[in-house]
Order: sequence, then C-alpha cells, then structure tokens
Amino acid sequence: MSEELIDPDIRVARTLPSVFYTGQGEFEELKSVFSGWQFAAHKSELESVTIQPLNHIEDITGESMVLTKTDEVRCMSNVCTHRGMRLAISECDKKTLQCAYHGRTFDLKGNFRNMPEFEQATNFPSKKDDLPQFPIEEYLGMYFTSQSDCEPLPWGALKPRLDFLNIQSLKHDPTRDRDHQVSANWMLYVDNYLEGFHIPFVHPELNQALDYSGYITETFDGGVIQIGKAVEGDLKFDLPPGHPDEGQDIAAYYLWLFPNMMFNFYPWGMSLNLVVPVSTNKCRILYKGYVGDSELAEQGAGSILDTVEIQDQEIIEMVQKGMYSKVYDRGRYSPTREQGVHHFHRIISNLNKVNK
Repeated sequence: MSEELIDPDIRVARTLPSVFYTGQGEFEELKSVFSGWQFAAHKSELESVTIQPLNHIEDITGESMVLTKTDEVRCMSNVCTHRGMRLAISECDKKTLQCAYHGRTFDLKGNFRNMPEFEQATNFPSKKDDLPQFPIEEYLGMYFTSQSDCEPLPWGALKPRLDFLNIQSLKHDPTRDRDHQVSANWMLYVDNYLEGFHIPFVHPELNQALDYSGYITETFDGGVIQIGKAVEGDLKFDLPPGHPDEGQDIAAYYLWLFPNMMFNFYPWGMSLNLVVPVSTNKCRILYKGYVGDSELAEQGAGSILDTVEIQDQEIIEMVQKGMYSKVYDRGRYSPTREQGVHHFHRIISNLNKVNK
C-alpha cells in the first residue's frame, strides 16, 4: 500500500478501501491491535469479590485472564500451569485459585502453593509454575490491562476534561448490560461512533437532545473525544470552575480509545461499548452501564441509549452490504464532521504500512 493511503490532509484524503471491511487477510492482520490496552473492570465490580475472570477480554483476544484483589488489584493468566485448564470460571470471594481439574492451587498474587501427587517430581515447583502476570493501569476507578508492550494510555491529555466526573464513585448496573450481535465489520462500528455527522439523519430522538451545530470532535494520540452540547433547557453537566468547557452546556462526552473501547459520559454516569471482532462481516458489542444518579439517567441524551444503539446497528449493517459493491471502493471525508474517522483510518493505515 502507498505510504499515503490515507492522506494527512483531510480535505483531500480518501477513506479506507472497502477491502479493509471485507478481506479476510486484512481482518486477520489487524487482530494484533487488540493485544494492547483493554478495559478490564470498574472498581465497583470488585467490591464484593476477590476473583474476577475477564471473559470479555477472552472473547476479544482469545487470552484467558483474571483480576484478583488482595492488597492491590492484579491481572494474571487464568490458565493453570499444569495442563492449561481455566482456573476461575465465575467471580467469587475465595482466598485462593484452585484448578478444578487436578487441584493445583495458587494464591491471589499468582504464586504456586500446592499440587497433589507431585512429591516425586524433580526441580518442582519452579517460577514457571506461578501464574504469568499482565500489566495493569488504573484511572479514576477503571482498570485496564494489556498483553503486549505499548505506550501508557493517554490520560494526561484527558485529565483536564474528565477528572471532575468522579467515575470511581459510579456503580455497575447489570440491568443495563447488553450483548449485541451485529452483521458488520468491527471497523464500521468504530467509524460510525467517531462522527456525529449522521445524528440528524439516523437519530431523531438524540437530535432533539443535542445541539448538532455545537458538536465538537477532537483527536489525540490513541483516541478521539467528541463533545455533545445540550439543547436549551435539557440535562447538562455542572462543570467546575476552570474546566476547559466552563460556561458551555455539555450534555455528553464520548471517548474512544484505540482500537475498540468507547466510554460515554453523561451527568448520570457512564456507559461503555466494547467492540469484539468476530469475522470480516460480524462483530459483537458488549455494553455495560455504570450509574451515579439513576433519576438523571431518565433524562437527556443518555436516556435513549437502547434506541440509539439499534439505529446505529441497522445503519452499519446496510453499509457492510455496500462494501461488497463492485463499483464502490472509497469515499471522501467531511473536513468539518469526520475528523475522528479520518484519525482512526490514519492509525489503521500506518499499522498496515508497518506490516507490509
């Protein structure tokens, strides 16, 4: 591919070729991007448990991982070092991890503790019998983990805007959790999320809650933040003095972190969308809700999330069908409305260039 597959100048750039959404080779090549930072859990999900298997990360990357809570929160392999059995099947409040296959036991720091019928084994146990550890990063009560060496998450660029949200005080609300099956490539879901251009055409209810003329998109290394402004009289944030958006009526902040994490912040709390790649034309959307004020959740832009989600899915499923057209390959970007999509495509283009 050309070094300028996606021109850095959005005014002349063309979008990703359709093969990126239909080609098996392109799909397989991009799987490696998911081994970087992934959302693991919110602190409220660990309040009453000491062991939390990360089944959603296994769905995304194929790696079985588990969070444990002792003096600190750790992330480690959820695979027994004896014969590869998954250790934690569901969350619990136990003091050890014990394999249900042959009884090998580990403490919650991942250290091997005991194993029946191994008295005659030589040079046993060794460090290889401990559970491998994964890095973990925490920001405002949200935990992230990674399976590869990668740059720290870009919280430094986001702190001035997000620190006031008090995310750590939110509570996970399982009644808001969803698992959507979508007949579209995972990148089409990201493309759609990264622009508010379609709101007046696809989301009539959301368009009544947001001031489309004031919609803002800002890009930064590793992500995009979109700022939705409230229409007059609708629900908005109570921004603290000195906040970058002080004096503005902000209804929502929509944060995307590469490649598949979407955090939607509202005055009532946060919703989370995690995109799971399944095949060239299928993905899953794992949705979770974290609530601070349940009464506010029935107002404003955050009160119609299920409706907006279904509308988005119906659109991108139709776009996926269009990607197989013999006469369509690439489009152009709106310089005023599709900065986020352009930014995402530039990241994908640069990864593709490195791999060639």
